[in-house]
Amino acid sequence: MASDNPFFDEMTTSGGEARTPYADYADWLSSVDIRALRRKSRQAEQVFRRTGITFNVYTDAQADERLIPFDLVPRIISGAEWAGLKAGIEQRVRAINAFLYDIYHRQEILRAGRIPEHIISKNSAFLAQMVGVTPPGGVYTHIVGTDLVRTGENEFYVLEDNVRTPSGVSYMLENRETMMKMFPDLFERIRVQPIADYPKLLRKSLGRSAPPATHGKARVAVLTPGIHNSAYFEHAFLAEQMGAELVEGHDLQVEGGRITMRTTRGYVPIDVLYRRVDDDFLDPLNFRRDSLLGIPGVMDVYRAGGITLANAPGTGIADDKALYSYMPEIVEFYTGEPARLRNVPTWRCAEPDALGYVLEHLDELVVKEVHGSGGYGMLIGPAASRKELAAFKKKLLARPSNYIAQPTLALSTVPVLTQAGLAPRHVDLRPFVLVSPERIDLIPGGLTRVAMKKGSLVVNSSQGGGTKDTWILGG
Repeated sequence: MASDNPFFDEMTTSGGEARTPYADYADWLSSVDIRALRRKSRQAEQVFRRTGITFNVYTDAQADERLIPFDLVPRIISGAEWAGLKAGIEQRVRAINAFLYDIYHRQEILRAGRIPEHIISKNSAFLAQMVGVTPPGGVYTHIVGTDLVRTGENEFYVLEDNVRTPSGVSYMLENRETMMKMFPDLFERIRVQPIADYPKLLRKSLGRSAPPATHGKARVAVLTPGIHNSAYFEHAFLAEQMGAELVEGHDLQVEGGRITMRTTRGYVPIDVLYRRVDDDFLDPLNFRRDSLLGIPGVMDVYRAGGITLANAPGTGIADDKALYSYMPEIVEFYTGEPARLRNVPTWRCAEPDALGYVLEHLDELVVKEVHGSGGYGMLIGPAASRKELAAFKKKLLARPSNYIAQPTLALSTVPVLTQAGLAPRHVDLRPFVLVSPERIDLIPGGLTRVAMKKGSLVVNSSQGGGTKDTWILGG
């Protein structure tokens, strides 16, 4: 049956036939009663509730704990498609690490005039405390989440780079485990590349990045802000899966030039700290004095090579949305090759000509804060009311350098299960990359986020989005 979906649907052609990656799944689906799928969906929700897979949405009044909607129609990508994405992501991650080393040392890219100096000097994500500091093994971004969107058969774009504290990997793992429980017969029928080794790979990758002061096997800990953080489930999950300690700032102290952790046997040194605390709160002696989340003096130990912080402080300059538009130049500058993955065309509102264009076409564009995340503070022009457009125009005029704008992409769709049956919804993809001095590991798949509301382009969980299991074929 022909489809009336105007967007590229990853599962079916406009004529209603299954695309090649979905062929086996579509055959299976055609033999399944939709009511049985709905029962499976309710069972999956119960599994997530029992496991405690929730996140906090913060309002002015309180933190609201919610369950992220999970859709059990998988997102399927062919092995060949994945190979192309993998090569492009690895190239981009290498360039980002080279850029971070350069920008905190000789700043050759600025001397060459490839990006303007003010993009760095006037950016709050640039940390003066990192100038001249080389992390152990030269790795700045140990864990990277690269957000990708698709608009056609072979058309993928990088939407943004997440190199500060990328989250969501626990949902990727739990989604797969739940799907394998719900549909074991499917995984016997279709060859899907496994992802269960991620915690083991993460532990090994962090261990390879340990500082010279390490003796024997590296001791790894996960630093969390605490139970009230929106991603606390993930912090606890990853610590448990890695066999690492889950710690808060008050569990740690500086002792003998090392960061030590309180245990029942006294304080013992930590070699690698996988921190999920933002830069500002990491060290009250170097950053925000009122922080109760960090460790006083940790930056001094880090600068002296006594501990590895993953990811390195100051990495946020590389995922700033104002810098994003220069990523093709950055990739080419440090790799000597054109970028394999395309950027979304971007207008930098700090530039007068770009601002003029954005103001004239505001109802056609997506406008984002340069430091924003989670879908907050953005405008989707085609979906905005006249009142919303007028209010946002005032924000742009007041602080143009705080915003970038992009065209509204025709994001691809994947079916989700609704009360009325299967219906197309827009998706993006966040693959997770592990970087150590010796290698780059890319987990086959990633977190597919889906806009559960019809017509919505916002996939963020904080804005009502859900998740799907992502299948990479082959292996």
